[in-house]
Amino acid sequence: MTVLVDGHSLRVGDLVRVARENERVELHPEALGRIRACRAMLEKKIAAHEIMYGVNTGIGEFSEVVLTDDQVKDFQRYLIYNHSAGIGEPAPIEHVRAAMLLRANVHAHGNSGCRPEITQAFLDMLNHGITPEVCVKGSVGASGDLAPMAQIALCLLGEGRVQYQGRWMPSREAFQQAGIPVPGLQARDGLAAINGSNFLTGMSALLLYDTDRWLRQAEIACGMSLEALKANMKPYTLRLFQARGFPGGVRSARAVQKVVRGGDLAEGRLKVKVQDAYSMRSSPNIIGAAHDAVKWAREQVEIEMNGVGDNPLFFPDDNTQLSGANFQGTPVAVPMDMVGSVITMVCVLSERRMNRLNNPALSVGLPPFLTQNPGMFSGLMLSQYTADMQIVEQRILSVPASIQSIPAAADQEDFVSMGMNTALKNLQILDNAYGVLGIEFLAAAQALDLRERSKEPYGYGEGTNAARKVIRDHVAFLDVDRPLFTDHNAMKALVRSGDILRAVEARTGPLDA
Repeated sequence: MTVLVDGHSLRVGDLVRVARENERVELHPEALGRIRACRAMLEKKIAAHEIMYGVNTGIGEFSEVVLTDDQVKDFQRYLIYNHSAGIGEPAPIEHVRAAMLLRANVHAHGNSGCRPEITQAFLDMLNHGITPEVCVKGSVGASGDLAPMAQIALCLLGEGRVQYQGRWMPSREAFQQAGIPVPGLQARDGLAAINGSNFLTGMSALLLYDTDRWLRQAEIACGMSLEALKANMKPYTLRLFQARGFPGGVRSARAVQKVVRGGDLAEGRLKVKVQDAYSMRSSPNIIGAAHDAVKWAREQVEIEMNGVGDNPLFFPDDNTQLSGANFQGTPVAVPMDMVGSVITMVCVLSERRMNRLNNPALSVGLPPFLTQNPGMFSGLMLSQYTADMQIVEQRILSVPASIQSIPAAADQEDFVSMGMNTALKNLQILDNAYGVLGIEFLAAAQALDLRERSKEPYGYGEGTNAARKVIRDHVAFLDVDRPLFTDHNAMKALVRSGDILRAVEARTGPLDA
């Protein structure tokens, strides 16, 4: 199904389909009309020699320098050259595709002043699978993601490298093979192609999609651990969470209930403690807080996805141009810093439950470190070390980037968002989160198998059984000690894949419903 680019209706799910699944994109006819109307207005202003930032002036500290008529066109080319100043390995294809989609969606409002050929070139690259080479690092998140977006814009000049049909090649060659015209850059086109926080916003949208899937798996792991630890399930009664009123808490408690539904624990057939530790009893409150933070972040990101992140803006209805700071990445960086923190928080919670499964003083009858021959074997003792190391790294990375501004451009740009740092560190935080949660899944499956082999086995919930089956398809029961790094990596990959989530929701229904 084609994603229609109209400047207003793009959602995270649409972006995921385009960036990852190569969904076709198309410019809405009304958006094309707005772009043309805006360009016509701009050309009249240029002909009248009206002073406009970034059109017939320099940028940043050079904004007071007025360009001659001969310089106006060439300025856009040199603008792209000098801003293509990133560093590092090529960014993932999905990040570049997300940024191109979002830049086209900015243009669709008809306030950017570029020629429609510029917008169409972005969409043509998406539809033909042409992905520019973009260095991972270089953006400070204001004036937008200039360095990475400039590397994309090199293609508009027929310069730079791209990935096309599985190999790297010059962009001009790829455009020729795909039958796409190279639009070149005229007045305003270059700045309109780069001046917004589209790269960090696209990365953030993809991460939010993945974080939601990861949080649902955190609820599955929680349910499995609760069954293994014979938890008191009364604290998961929905009435408790409804009385408090936080939507995330209600959602999370309902999800865990679905995981354990049908098991002896949920049906009240097991003897349990009057009250459990916080890592067991408070899980919906904590994971629920993460859900609410992610929901707010998603709302903010989708506002930015559909907003006019550009400078200056042109308003054809009343022949006005305004210069401001709509490129500033802070509205995205702040909520996304929070997202990184709540992922880390839920990982700490996961590790605490894993600790209880390992610790014979806390595990309600499970053998030490989940091994049948303690002393001779160490079981999952070292798995906890691996989880702990990753969590410490997450804690270091959870320091907000949005408070780390370093002035640039001779203090003309004396506060920047550092939102790209937020986006990059969140990738590392989530990568570790797959590993931490994978280790809890590993321990929970081991504990449940040990319970099943004991003298007093009992029935588990339908979601728990579905998850355990998937885990055992990838990692065998730990009967005797073996090198665990292969198990850890297998579990990390399994969590990242979402296969556990799909298997459980096939049995329980959607956990976010």
